[in-house]
Amino acid sequence: MKDGFLSLWRGNSATMVRVIPYAAIQFCSHEQYKKLLGGYYGFQGKALPPFPRLLAGSLAGTTAAMLTYPLDTVRARMAVTAKEMYSNIMHVFVRISQEEGVKTLYKGFTPTILGVIPYAGITFFTYETLKKLHSDKTKRSQPYPYERLAFGACGGLIGQSASYPLDVVRRRMQTAGVTGSSYVTILGTMREIVKQEGIRHGLYKGLSMNWVKGPIAVGISFTTFDITHNLLLKLHQMGYSIH
Repeated sequence: MKDGFLSLWRGNSATMVRVIPYAAIQFCSHEQYKKLLGGYYGFQGKALPPFPRLLAGSLAGTTAAMLTYPLDTVRARMAVTAKEMYSNIMHVFVRISQEEGVKTLYKGFTPTILGVIPYAGITFFTYETLKKLHSDKTKRSQPYPYERLAFGACGGLIGQSASYPLDVVRRRMQTAGVTGSSYVTILGTMREIVKQEGIRHGLYKGLSMNWVKGPIAVGISFTTFDITHNLLLKLHQMGYSIH
């Protein structure tokens, strides 16, 4: 390999720096949006009906993406460039800002938001819906961990399949500055990709690999959140407080 085996993990530090606040904001805001929409639609303390359930997920994903987007651009740049170009995360921020302008950190922002609306909405909707159906059928209030994993994986698989072309467009626009491409608009980028690579090998390039990675990651994150959330609630009910 040209840059060594460890180059496969290049950009992983930026991914970790991004995913921690992204996941925290997404799950926290999702709980708040569920309460807000539950009160608005008169379902406070109850399972939300389908549309508010979908809306809560979309709003949570949008909120997280908006607040952490520059870190996503940094992650994408580090993943596609040689290690000599950027030495660390801060170097990416500084070099992009100086050479290409601060606006470049937000390049691809629109397709990201357009993609995250169906992705997060469908993912949360599927997960919450499967948990509700499971509870109605088994009369158990909480699924087993492996069932949560399966529900999350299903949500991730469906959500990713629905929004993947916009994810490809986002990555192309983010890395245009170092690949020599001239991707400026969403439709222009889509046309260029389809013209040069086709639909299947262009807009859906890498989808099969993401079908393996994405659902597993979503299943683990949703399961971890639910188990941790329930544990903290039990500790709170027992009189423990976390400061």
